[in-house]
Amino acid sequence: MLQVTVALPSGCSEKFSIPQSSKVGDLSVLAQKSFQRGFLRLLADHRALDPTVSLQAAGLEDGDHLTAIVLEAKLAAVAGAFALFCSGGDRVVTWGLATYGGDSSKVQDLLKGVQQVQATSDALAAILADGSVVTWGSPDYGGDSSQVQEQLKGVQQVQATRDAFAAILADGSVVTWGDPDYGGDSSQVQDLLKGVQQVQSTQSAFAAILADGSVVTWGSTDHGGDSSQVQEQLKGVQQVQATRDAFAAILADGSVVTWGSPDHGRDSPQVQEQLKGVQQVQATSDAFAAILADGSVVTWGSACYGGDSGGDSSQVQEQLKGVLQLQATSDAFAAILADGSVVTWGSPDHGGDSSRVQIQLKGVQQVQAARYAFAAILADGSVVTWGDPDNGGDSSEVKDQLKGVQQLQATQSAFAAILADGSFVTWGDPDSGGNSSAVTGQFAYV
Repeated sequence: MLQVTVALPSGCSEKFSIPQSSKVGDLSVLAQKSFQRGFLRLLADHRALDPTVSLQAAGLEDGDHLTAIVLEAKLAAVAGAFALFCSGGDRVVTWGLATYGGDSSKVQDLLKGVQQVQATSDALAAILADGSVVTWGSPDYGGDSSQVQEQLKGVQQVQATRDAFAAILADGSVVTWGDPDYGGDSSQVQDLLKGVQQVQSTQSAFAAILADGSVVTWGSTDHGGDSSQVQEQLKGVQQVQATRDAFAAILADGSVVTWGSPDHGRDSPQVQEQLKGVQQVQATSDAFAAILADGSVVTWGSACYGGDSGGDSSQVQEQLKGVLQLQATSDAFAAILADGSVVTWGSPDHGGDSSRVQIQLKGVQQVQAARYAFAAILADGSVVTWGDPDNGGDSSEVKDQLKGVQQLQATQSAFAAILADGSFVTWGDPDSGGNSSAVTGQFAYV
């Protein structure tokens, strides 16, 4: 047995007795549980220890003192798989459907210093510390970046449509790959993509905000890739949000400009006069909802998807006061109010009806959404879910485990929660990431 002392930067320390053949990651798990902290990176003499090697191979001896650095764990999700990583970490743990990115074994040795992970519907892209990118998952949906690999240097941010990626480089230019019909080919607008600050996407088109506040679009012309009809209005753009096939841009004066498919939220003439002082815009598949400066909400788009401000949401319009945040499933909205309560509308079966759990929705800090279900983190770290029970709306089987929740993420039909002690809880469709039992032992090695 090896006797070692592990200390946090705060000065808190504890001695551990562990077999020398154990891995560094096993010691990390003991320290996590003891200190009730999240994911830890162990250092010996300021040298980070590889969590996958044995204590003996790491050169540790009886009586050694180690320092434990608390890492921020992050989650990313595609339609059917999750990816867990820590900023600056040298490993990504994935689970769910292998063809959707749930199997990262082929690129695991390349994933060093991961900073950010982004996803299309079936593929994942990781930005590394050196600004390069590693991709995996379905090759046809962005999982193969080999054709542009040499261009992917100094990457700052990655955004995705359903089947393609767009990367913003340090010089403000953009590199795209994946299905050309979904924005993977930006050659026609490449000369315009300079000084790009932010990129947003519909299902099959991209919109880039430039440094001067103008916007450049590409991808499917019918689904937001052609903004020519509103180009003169797109000045001083601060933020862009998207439904499945339409964009909405918030301008510097708080007004909103929309374009794309008229059937998916483009047309907003009936509410245009109300769209003043807009602070935030959120979207379901076919409808938009905007938070105004006074905390009220204006909606437009398909009524079935929560967008009829004169009908569907009018039933809750009086309750929509002091709104701080909006979240959306495919066809329902959830608004967090200043008092920590939640108001929902849209498709009743897919999260628009929260009456079953309304009494529990107090002190809500954050709401996350799967395709047809919501999950809310409360002030005490517990979680309340509603919506389609087969798609994550029923968390009763793991309710007792959902304590001290720090972060939630969702695939199309499953949720994953990171707890304060670094442990992990998943629920929902097991084939889409709702069952992480096969990789639980790997969580200590991210």
